[in-house]
Amino acid sequence: MYNADANTSLRKVVIAGGVRLPFCRSNTAYAELSNLDMLADTLQKLSDRFELSGKKIDEVVAGAVTTHSKDWNLAREAVLSTDLSPATPGITLQMACGTSLQAALMSAAKIATGQIDCAIAAGTDTTSDAPIVFQRRFARRLIKMGQARTFKQRLAAFKGFGLSELAPRPPANGEPRTGLSMGQHCELMAQEWGVTREEQDQLALESHQKAAAAYDAGFFDDLVSQYEGVARDNNLRADSSLEKLASLKPAFDRKHGTLTAGNSTPLTDGAAAVLLCSEEWAKANNLPIQAYLTAGRSSAVDFVHGEGLLMAPTVAVSELLQQAGLSLQDFDCYEIHEAFAAQALCTLKAWEDDDFCRSRLNRDKAMGAIDREKMNIKGGSLAFGHPFAATGARILGSLAAILEEKGSGRGLISICTAGGMGVAAIVERP
Repeated sequence: MYNADANTSLRKVVIAGGVRLPFCRSNTAYAELSNLDMLADTLQKLSDRFELSGKKIDEVVAGAVTTHSKDWNLAREAVLSTDLSPATPGITLQMACGTSLQAALMSAAKIATGQIDCAIAAGTDTTSDAPIVFQRRFARRLIKMGQARTFKQRLAAFKGFGLSELAPRPPANGEPRTGLSMGQHCELMAQEWGVTREEQDQLALESHQKAAAAYDAGFFDDLVSQYEGVARDNNLRADSSLEKLASLKPAFDRKHGTLTAGNSTPLTDGAAAVLLCSEEWAKANNLPIQAYLTAGRSSAVDFVHGEGLLMAPTVAVSELLQQAGLSLQDFDCYEIHEAFAAQALCTLKAWEDDDFCRSRLNRDKAMGAIDREKMNIKGGSLAFGHPFAATGARILGSLAAILEEKGSGRGLISICTAGGMGVAAIVERP
């Protein structure tokens, strides 16, 4: 076991860079691919970019939200499908939409304390290849048949069988504790915080416009690698307009809702990965130092008893900033995950609200507003799409590249997740 001396100084954690596939709406370009396919291909693209062939990485931590029972240790199997050294361990993690950012934070802590020198944090998700399972009664019959030793026992396993047992159970997108979907929960948040349809559509439009401009300027040339004939995220709508967005009908509350297919992220397939290491390892392997991952925090809220399902990032960011001795305004750029436009806007309003900051965040006053010109400056999830477990690595890799482009600065990441959780991180480039 590693024992860190109390006087041992922490090492800086380098973000060498990230790679991702173009994100695609489910059941389109990647419809025939699995999580393993996409994760392995993304890790290989990362290996190609940073010349890691044959090298032992101290750990690859990756995961997916929508998985099959066959996805045994997805991270390790993906590693073995690449030219990374087979001595590289793979660790599979799942924290809903925060999976790959949490993976980065966990590996970064090990790098900082000297337990390891390098790691890859990654995530993948596909809802095109969603698991379809049988009714539990029929599943039990199949298990009993597999255990049977005689033909008579096999027949006995199907005693009382009815055709209704063959009806598959489709994947559920509702929260197990409430039965409500994430969109339904977000509708409740929008109502609570007074977020209008117009505000949501405006944020969605800006997300698409910024993403399209960033692609056109070449910002994503190194970050996004062409795959399966796709060069850009196929959810991106450069020609979107407020008029088009306003014409869409509510998706979750047909009568009174404000969330639509245009201001909510679609079901998306894709994968992303980021290479982390110590400064010494970066120099020894001729790697760039885009930025440093300096701090992180995870939090949760009691959404079962009334708190907003996607409001945990407000807590995570508040606690992170208190630990770091920073204010909300001490940043040059903000990456606020846009699961829904309403979620991002509710988060911003909560930080500006005195009562919320006092009663929920234990602060003396509101955290205040951010400069919206510094938020998601290269586009956000509303434009790119949201393959659940891949989003954190997508954002971390993009933010490091943004800071490298700027030359210096400090960035804040805020990600909401299913289950009423949130993950936040700070990235810096001196």
